Amino acid sequence: MMKKHVPNWLDLLMACLLCASSAGFAAGGGGGGEGSEDKASADPVIATAKAAIARKDWAAAQAGLKQALAGTPNNADYHNLYAYSLRKGPNPDMTAVFSHYADALRIDPKHRGAHEYSGEAYLMAGDLPKAKEHLAALDRLCTFGCEEYTDLKKAVAQYEASHPR
Repeated sequence: MMKKHVPNWLDLLMACLLCASSAGFAAGGGGGGEGSEDKASADPVIATAKAAIARKDWAAAQAGLKQALAGTPNNADYHNLYAYSLRKGPNPDMTAVFSHYADALRIDPKHRGAHEYSGEAYLMAGDLPKAKEHLAALDRLCTFGCEEYTDLKKAVAQYEASHPR
């Protein structure tokens, strides 16, 4: 008679952690809230915008995302990337930047990318306390840590080092 293997709690925990980390690596980083990375990576608007952003073609990214938002105004990923492309482009309209990050977070309050980028925008505007609010939100969202938390934490530390009180 064959003995049946019954996994212990540690085996189950390790299996869960491996599955979760594999899913995170497959989905890619920097996108949205829980689960939105998979949808975003299959979205041609997102793919086109990310390609333009990679080329630092802010005008192309902005134009494509602005058009997409006209047809799909409740897409958090579109608002997030549109705000990002506005912020990174020449002469950023920070009122529009903050408005689109706020829209992304209104649609998806767990959107990790929007929290990271909002925090970075607040650092650009010299508002360290607001940046730290987004860092705290990411700390709550990223139980085992995430790229967005790590990146914003690094940006906050750099800001603090270059702006001593």
